[in-house]
Amino acid sequence: MVVYLKKYFFIALKYSFYLSVFIYFLASCGSSAQPMQYESYSVKEGETVASIAKDYNISKATIYNLNPESRKGIKVNSVLILPARKTDSDSKPSDDARFHHHKVEAGETLYGLSKQYEVSVDAIKKHNKELYDRALKKGETILIPKNLPEDPNQSDLDLPSGTQAYTVSPKETKYGIARKFGITIDELEKLNPHIKEELPVGTTLIVPVEEAVAQGEVDTALYELYEVKAREGFYRLKTKFGISKEEIIKLNPYAADGLKEGMILKIPKKSVLEEIQVVNLETKIENKKLKNIALMLPFHLPDSIQAGEDLIKKDPTLRIALDFYSGALMAAEFAKEKGISVQLNIFDTGPNESNLSNILNGNNFENTQAVIGPLLQRNVEQTAQKLESENIPVFSPLSNRNLNMRSNLFQTIPTTSVLQQTMINYLRQNGSDKNILFISDGKHRELVETASSTMPTAKIMVVRNNFIKQEEILPHLTSGNENWVVVSSDNPILISSVVNTLNGILETKEIRLFALDKNDAYEWDEISNSRLARLEFTFPSVNKNDEANRSTAFYKEYYKKYGVWPNRFVTRGFDVTYDVILRLAAEKDIYESLDPGIETVYTENKFRYDSSESGYANQAVYILKFTDDLKFEVIE
Repeated sequence: MVVYLKKYFFIALKYSFYLSVFIYFLASCGSSAQPMQYESYSVKEGETVASIAKDYNISKATIYNLNPESRKGIKVNSVLILPARKTDSDSKPSDDARFHHHKVEAGETLYGLSKQYEVSVDAIKKHNKELYDRALKKGETILIPKNLPEDPNQSDLDLPSGTQAYTVSPKETKYGIARKFGITIDELEKLNPHIKEELPVGTTLIVPVEEAVAQGEVDTALYELYEVKAREGFYRLKTKFGISKEEIIKLNPYAADGLKEGMILKIPKKSVLEEIQVVNLETKIENKKLKNIALMLPFHLPDSIQAGEDLIKKDPTLRIALDFYSGALMAAEFAKEKGISVQLNIFDTGPNESNLSNILNGNNFENTQAVIGPLLQRNVEQTAQKLESENIPVFSPLSNRNLNMRSNLFQTIPTTSVLQQTMINYLRQNGSDKNILFISDGKHRELVETASSTMPTAKIMVVRNNFIKQEEILPHLTSGNENWVVVSSDNPILISSVVNTLNGILETKEIRLFALDKNDAYEWDEISNSRLARLEFTFPSVNKNDEANRSTAFYKEYYKKYGVWPNRFVTRGFDVTYDVILRLAAEKDIYESLDPGIETVYTENKFRYDSSESGYANQAVYILKFTDDLKFEVIE
């Protein structure tokens, strides 16, 4: 197999300089289960979600929560899960019976009203969500829940007053659900004594009627959920996380009235950049025994050389596979020079999934210490699932999409959200004395609002069309201080407009341009690299983009052997494979080599795996700056 592939690799070298293909992967979809203790309902002709909700006296959101597929529409005879109908004797009291309608007088406070009506401040806020963000206003009417006596005829299955049934959706945790409804973990567990650490999809919980925030879960690449400890206040959290009281309240409006033990807060992830130690694994080789590594790539080569050459010309995926393979071969040769024995077992995953199934079912991987590949997301997920019981590490070589992670799955390319968070951390740590302006299109507004929430003085401009004028941006810029303009968009027309407009202001203002991620839009012909360089364009990157640096041993050896300089897929094949080999040589297995504070750096790529979720994701990112000579400078 290896000799056969080498023949095709030399054919592929003819086309290496024209390789500019990006691999895209489809994210997997979660599934949902149906809750228990409800009744089923068969949809009749002419009925809609709205009409059924009205008939059952429930909200459309309740139907969508219990039946996620109904968001796409309902059909005649389709079956819905709905809360069982109540008889008149079992029905809940009306709003008038359940609430006091209180008109706020001058000088009244939430605390005073809580004492007057003998309810908690939290109970008042839960039924008047606007009070999470502001104080009472004279003349407004608010709802204050009454302390109703318990109904002696109420069955054990009935929901307590002021609560509702809630169905757990995919990826939800009890911490996120507690935050969503503004309660503590202890309060959630008292309402639901049966819940465990892990909540199966479809589990029915009892929660308050009102939500505190629309979304309880957070983007784990950007934030973490933190449970407030006893006697912790805003000052202690500022010391622990480096964010102010104002920043905490902006992310968690319900904290405006103070922190309490067990409260769940959304907190920006702390940067660990200061704690990272770069380690050269070549100096830590202890185990030189044979390393069995499986390399799974989609070659699907024909029998004849001529047919193979024709296929290489028109199949960019094959060219990528051959480039990656050549880099992996070079990594094995470098390892052998260090005295490490390596056996690369090559598997052709072919053009369809049946090939992969045959490979996984027809081969014994018991002695395999690591699998690199396949390329496609669904294939690498299938491989990790199959080999998870044997705890065999599977490395996804080229996907930057969010994978359906397994305990043995390694994502070697940082995701877009990791790139963005690295850039946000850099701005927070280095831009405290700068005038920071975020510019986004409507699509990315939520992202810049999230990013700016950790920078209280930052400004935001949301551009509604594709262009921005000098008179629109000038009021947001300052003189005598450096202006950091951060763009978040994948619209090449808007990005071009921002770049050109900022270049026109450079003579009067000190400006530096940033991107939360440098996407394909920046490759548009109308976006001038020279103008980006004038703005010292700075962005996060998974690699150094430094193919011009040909002084390293790898570049020299590759050119000497093949007569061409390696492209980014070749260097990635080398870096990923060499890192895997050295980790196996430095420790007894891959898992023993992992430490979130340790980073390994190679030709173009670096690796630092974090296991905060199931599986391991590479968190190592470069911050690059465009220089005047149109080269990239690594600044972090």
